[in-house]
Amino acid sequence: MLSPNGPAPFLRLSCVTAVLSRTLLNYARNQLRPDPMRKLAVVLIIVAIAVIVGANWYISSLPAPPAPNEADGTTLRTTESGDVVGFIDASGARAWLGVPFARPPVGALRWQAPQPPVPAEGVIEALAFGEMCSQLPSLLSAGQTPEGAAVAAAVAGSEDCLTLNVWSPPNASGLPVMLWIHGGGNSIGHGGNVNGGNLAIGGNVVVISINYRLGLFGWFNHPALHTGDPAHDSGNYATLDMIRALEWTRDNIAAFGGDPGNVTVFGESAGAFNTLAMMASPLAKGLFHRAVVQSGGYGVASLASGQNHQDEGGHRYSAPEIVNALLIADGRAADATAARAIQDGWTPAETRDYLYAKTPANIYSLLDGGGFGMVDVPNNFKDGHVLPALEAEELFSDLGNYNAVPVILGTNRDEPTLFMSRDPRYVDNLFGIFYSLKDEDAYRREVRYSARAWKARGVDELAQFMAASGHPDVYAYRWDWDEEPSALGYNLSVALGAAHALEIAFVFDDFEGGIGALGYIYPNDENQAALSRSMMSYWAEFAYNGTPGQGRDGAEAPWLAWGEDGKTSILLDTPTDGGIRMDDEVVTSADIKLELMADASLPEGRERCELYVRLFRWQGLFDDGEYRSLGCAAYPAETIAGF
Repeated sequence: MLSPNGPAPFLRLSCVTAVLSRTLLNYARNQLRPDPMRKLAVVLIIVAIAVIVGANWYISSLPAPPAPNEADGTTLRTTESGDVVGFIDASGARAWLGVPFARPPVGALRWQAPQPPVPAEGVIEALAFGEMCSQLPSLLSAGQTPEGAAVAAAVAGSEDCLTLNVWSPPNASGLPVMLWIHGGGNSIGHGGNVNGGNLAIGGNVVVISINYRLGLFGWFNHPALHTGDPAHDSGNYATLDMIRALEWTRDNIAAFGGDPGNVTVFGESAGAFNTLAMMASPLAKGLFHRAVVQSGGYGVASLASGQNHQDEGGHRYSAPEIVNALLIADGRAADATAARAIQDGWTPAETRDYLYAKTPANIYSLLDGGGFGMVDVPNNFKDGHVLPALEAEELFSDLGNYNAVPVILGTNRDEPTLFMSRDPRYVDNLFGIFYSLKDEDAYRREVRYSARAWKARGVDELAQFMAASGHPDVYAYRWDWDEEPSALGYNLSVALGAAHALEIAFVFDDFEGGIGALGYIYPNDENQAALSRSMMSYWAEFAYNGTPGQGRDGAEAPWLAWGEDGKTSILLDTPTDGGIRMDDEVVTSADIKLELMADASLPEGRERCELYVRLFRWQGLFDDGEYRSLGCAAYPAETIAGF
């Protein structure tokens, strides 16, 4: 997942602007010393000129758009979607983009379980990524905003979006398959955010990336839409999209050189949560054979959160609350009380007709993406059919409750910095160009605590549950790379470090395009290349044999299973910054709470209270009495951002 407030591809622009600014400011200092007010006015004009000149330079230096991909007759394949022809991409991989794996979920198929595709008439030219699924605009949907639309109200993508992309080495036959589930808070992103060509060639595997329905189109559970079919009534339409993509893979991937009996599901952030959902879902059993969970965790929503009004335990974006908001936006109700009265008086058919008449723009106009495009809607309902009605500990502590395939669980050492590094709560900026941390010590403390909490939830506790269930093939990692350059004095190795999502480029060996065009933060040195080679080698070996071992080349440091020889996780770093080595640390949420309460390095006052709220309120670990005992009575929890 990517934050639009994180470093963007304007590093080059910032650098050239800085050079121009410094040159002109030096001139101003020398020429205008006696008149400080005049000097200030000139300085502001100079900076404005520098920004304009820098922007013009940046725009003129952008590479020309790539030429359209050309169909290559050797890539013609027959699938249940129809005959498809692809192309040979820059890596040498054979690529097929935008291949339908289900019928378009539009019209009567909106908020229904996905259906197998209807074979196309004629040959599908699979030369470009398909439309992303409907979402609010963000860096992950760059270029998809409707022209002329106001950014705040625009919707990127389309409901007709259930496509996948395939990359395969030349002459592939019977190779392991790696199916990528993208991140984005289950509300933004698409399968085209990665290019699988380099991984396909470097790992000698077949790579797939998929789209799935997002937000309120992917997870929506209004009782009026129920049909009596447990899949349709689950509300887990996006989860079912992923299972449908796995079914398509089982039935078609042999034509692309893949082995349907050896499929690895892997994903990052929300994609990692969804990977664990595949391990949880009885409907996915047998459709995949390994799993890699990058910066994930397992969280499920109650049916009540999606089906009920807020005063009955529902989420603020539950299905009935969405209908209320639509009625108010239409002018048919003055307030929520009046809207609820209308809704309560409707038949299921009337509610259904009303909802199906609404466009994605109608629905997304009600939602707040918080500047990221991501919308907090209830998802992954524990409905008892698609997903078990169990929480993480009960689910993964019993081998009979989940699909116990070999699994890698991992996090990044500095997960939260992607969201913090340009947040005005932590960072000052001048002219939107020059950034500096307000309090580096406090910043480092929050990063450390928050990242450890993520590690506890997303790796160590899950690994402990699975190990307790008797699962022998659990592997864990922590990714530590932090060798970004400084930009205009802003030390990105501290401000970002081993941030959320940055490891994706190393797994795919794709540092130029991909996730939000973050290529400008990578130094592109041998250290970076070496770590990428090692990670691809481990990931590919895991896809082949269910263990990362010593990598595909047999030359990597041994990656031991959880608990083997007293070790737990492997640390992934560059050869000159600690290298790759095993570690024995285990972190739990209870450990972090005790550490925070006893931490003498924290100053008196608000900081400890803010950390307590942000770390524990959403895990169900918040204790009001404990909070007050920390001296936090003066800081009501509800007034702290993140409560």
